[in-house]
Amino acid sequence: MMIDLRSDTITQPTPAMREVIAQAPVGDDVFGDDPTVNELEAYVAGLLGKAAAVYMPSGTMTNEVALRVHTEPGDEIILDSESHLYYYEGGGPAALSGAMCRLIQGTKGIFTAGELVGALRPADPHFPKSKLVCLENTHNRGGGRIYPLSTIEEIAQVCQRHDLKLHLDGARLWNACAATGIDASTYAAPFDTVSVCFSKGLGAPVGSALVGSEEHIQRARRFRKLFGGGMRQAGMIAAGALYALKYHRDRLREDHINAKSLAQGLRQIEGVDLELDDVQTNIVLFHTEVMPATALVQQLREQDVAVLAVGPHTIRAVTHLMVSAEQIQQVPARVEAVLRSH
Repeated sequence: MMIDLRSDTITQPTPAMREVIAQAPVGDDVFGDDPTVNELEAYVAGLLGKAAAVYMPSGTMTNEVALRVHTEPGDEIILDSESHLYYYEGGGPAALSGAMCRLIQGTKGIFTAGELVGALRPADPHFPKSKLVCLENTHNRGGGRIYPLSTIEEIAQVCQRHDLKLHLDGARLWNACAATGIDASTYAAPFDTVSVCFSKGLGAPVGSALVGSEEHIQRARRFRKLFGGGMRQAGMIAAGALYALKYHRDRLREDHINAKSLAQGLRQIEGVDLELDDVQTNIVLFHTEVMPATALVQQLREQDVAVLAVGPHTIRAVTHLMVSAEQIQQVPARVEAVLRSH
């Protein structure tokens, strides 16, 4: 049986979730008639302490709609150089919002208020106008790193002083909450808009939500439609997201325990470089100079372990609800066997 650690996006609905999905009342969401979507939007807005929410097919769409909500073509957004918005969304800021990206070289995805101040441009017609700052919590390419709340609050103060909006890519915000015990509304409070995902560690089949003020979400609905994200009887998938929010957030701690267990096993292998303190949630990044990452991925696949190469010699493994603690315990031995054979 394949131990699939490529991503927490491969999670599938549980039997109980499928039952709820099958029984979900539905309507036309574009007309605002889907009761399950309406319930989901109200529930997630309440969790995050915001006035309103809008349900969309993906986290990429919620992020890109947020950019369009806050900017006009020619404006500039400021974000980390390894952020999902910049790295994995197909050039969306340029293609969909006509926005420039001002990149900050953070530390494993985290930049400080001081680094933000250093990136601000003076008021000058030669420069694009900075409008929006984007953070990511937890940070994907940072290895699931949690953005410290104190740093977020300091960045928010800079944004207020310089009339900048602040958006959070919170695709794995639920992991940050589970790891720290800080509730989602506290994390969300400094932000104008927040994107959260239901189809990763929570195990729902489809979807993300954008939350914010009534004004921002009303504008977001226009761009959701413009970008092709208006859905009809979406309650069938929203029911899975609602179930996941209610019943799967607490179990994320199990994924974090499994990630630590995996990291502890991997760091015992000769030729593997891994800092245990870097494993804060459900993502494990490990490095080896013994063989190229792509070759290791291929050979591990033959050993029924699926992981991803995210650098020439860097591998990513993500724990989630589809992989048990017993399966995790088998992975280090298979990694060691492949490295030894090489």
